[in-house]
Amino acid sequence: MKTRKVVTKSWNFPKKLFRLFLVFIMALYIQLCYLTLSPTIYGKDMKEFARNRNTVKTTLNATRGSILDRDGNNLAINVSTYTVLAYLSESRTTDPEYPHHVVDKEMTAEKLSPIINMTKEDILSLLQRDVYQVELGPGGRGISELVKDEIKALDLPGIDFIETVSRNYPNGDFASYIIGYAKRYDELITDPFTGKERVDYKIVGELGIEAKYDKLLSGTDGYLEYQRDQSGYRIPDTKEIRIDPENGANIYLTLDSNIQRFAETAVKEASEKYKPEWLMIHVMDAKTGEILASASTPSYNPNILNITNYNDPLVSYAFEPGSTMKTYTYMCAIDKGKYDGNATFLSGTYEIGDDVVNDWNGGRGFGWITYDNGFLYSSNVGIANIMQNYISRNDLKECLEKYGFGDTTGIELSREFTGSINFTYPIEVAAAGFGQGITTTPIQQLQGLSIIANHGKKLTPYIVSKIVDPNTGEIIYQGEKKESEQLVKESTIEKMKDLMYQVVHSEDPNATGYLFRVDGFDVIAKTGTAQIYENGGYLGGDMDYIWSFAGMYPKDDPEVILYVSVKKPSWAGKSSIVDATKFMIESIAKYRNMFAPDQEEVKSKSKTLGNYFNKDINQVKEELTNFGAKVIVIGDGTKITKQYPEKNTDIIVGDKVFLLTNGINKAMPNLTNFSKTDVDVISNYLGIPVEYEGYGYVVNQSIPEGTIITNDLSLKVVLQEKYHFKEEEKKQE
Repeated sequence: MKTRKVVTKSWNFPKKLFRLFLVFIMALYIQLCYLTLSPTIYGKDMKEFARNRNTVKTTLNATRGSILDRDGNNLAINVSTYTVLAYLSESRTTDPEYPHHVVDKEMTAEKLSPIINMTKEDILSLLQRDVYQVELGPGGRGISELVKDEIKALDLPGIDFIETVSRNYPNGDFASYIIGYAKRYDELITDPFTGKERVDYKIVGELGIEAKYDKLLSGTDGYLEYQRDQSGYRIPDTKEIRIDPENGANIYLTLDSNIQRFAETAVKEASEKYKPEWLMIHVMDAKTGEILASASTPSYNPNILNITNYNDPLVSYAFEPGSTMKTYTYMCAIDKGKYDGNATFLSGTYEIGDDVVNDWNGGRGFGWITYDNGFLYSSNVGIANIMQNYISRNDLKECLEKYGFGDTTGIELSREFTGSINFTYPIEVAAAGFGQGITTTPIQQLQGLSIIANHGKKLTPYIVSKIVDPNTGEIIYQGEKKESEQLVKESTIEKMKDLMYQVVHSEDPNATGYLFRVDGFDVIAKTGTAQIYENGGYLGGDMDYIWSFAGMYPKDDPEVILYVSVKKPSWAGKSSIVDATKFMIESIAKYRNMFAPDQEEVKSKSKTLGNYFNKDINQVKEELTNFGAKVIVIGDGTKITKQYPEKNTDIIVGDKVFLLTNGINKAMPNLTNFSKTDVDVISNYLGIPVEYEGYGYVVNQSIPEGTIITNDLSLKVVLQEKYHFKEEEKKQE
């Protein structure tokens, strides 16, 4: 019998499957341990992740501080505008009695239509969209606070507002380089939990005071942090963290808005007339160092940012100043004690090695003249002789540095340039003495002149009067007068005042500043005409110069320092800044009552106009004429219907006052010697158009005096300068 052989085989599949399953279970277990025990998962902090999943943190924006003038008038403020928002989704409403979405679209459109200046149909078409929310534009965008309040008073369900805060400059192009500007930057942020977008914003100062004090003006933002549920609503009875914002500081400037307006007017009129590359006027208080005004053209309106140049002319224009520097060269020589103003030298030309210094009149000179007359005539050769006989290169360098040139003044403005007063070789030293080959800034010129105004002590210019914390009312910074030690002897200062007085008031026909003379004003000054260095050489055109005026008044106790300069006017040379400078001198003096020794004299020479509306013309005319005003009456009526200047305006003896009556017949007055402003008033009162030819004051009018005005008439006047200028004034001093 055969025995069957049994072969036993092992089945390994279940074992392999079990092992694989065991490995899988172990992997899951390890992963679970990792997820539950590890504080970070794949580089993320789990606690922070969990907290952020249900935590809302909203920025509470600080209010940017205002910039104001010395009297508290706003120069830069925040303005809020609003966009009307309509919530359309019914999901916003949890209690039908208190809806949070637009329920009655027809009624809502009807009530909003007249307020936001959109048709009912246009609004309704927006409200009928199948979206969560919609902006009601264009009429509902950029609305004011008043319009917003009017809409809120309607109590319409589902209507809300998005606030937009921006920086606003109420006066537009007004001291714009001093104030600067701030821009709003928006950032679109997506909520990681709800997926909704919101706009976060920041206003950043980028020029002028806005940039220099951006951190102080910005303040510190706060925030609100709270817990929310999966629908995005706040969870009741959960912890809330609220940090209130600290609003930005308010900055008061030393600017006097009235003087600033004078400067803006003078700059714009002169620029329109002479079309220079640039023109600037800067005014400083001679007793304190406060900057009272700074205007220039081209300029810009910070509300629309039509800006082409980002340098502040007061502190960031460094150019060769020309003959105004002779003031400091003479002051240095006199103060060294060796100067003899009665000594003479031969003017015209002066050889320095292979180089020749020429006087500004083509090297013709003025013959043998005294050094005092050298200043009066603005002789370059006189400076060369001073450097040869009275002071050395090192003396001049030391003096200029002591007077503040070649360094910043420290005024509270961004990007102040130092200028350059480097000179080595003899011809460079002589050129530096009359303002060529070196560069200075207008603010340095004002600071240097303060030495003469302040009896030999230098004033530090400043433009921030005070900084106030609006949260507490505390003054956190107070600007103040800062003067140096005695830099120049008082006897030297008196001599310089006499020399500068002669520049303007001497009857000598060669005096360089006679055009700036204003009757009744003892202005002292030095004028300058500087060649312009470009592309490796000096320009040679008739108008390729920078003309300037650096002066102050009154002579014995100066109150105001003026620096006026113009680059490359299209015509007239130095004369292009004469009218602007004289306008500033007269306007500031009148505004500040500078030349009255006591209040009684002020009262006798000035008068505050009353409200003459409906007053008897004969009585008012007699009152004003007796005071000394020039009264121009328009119309043959008996009662006054309009007046110019307006009530509460101060006038002085000789000022014009225009009175319009209720009469039917209006006769044309004699306009001879009237200014353009005067003619504008007359044409407005007569109700006729006017056309101008030329600049200056009226010398001819198309409608004869006494003509009764009818509607078909139009007026043409010819204007002409009061002054006639010599051709030599185009040349370099």
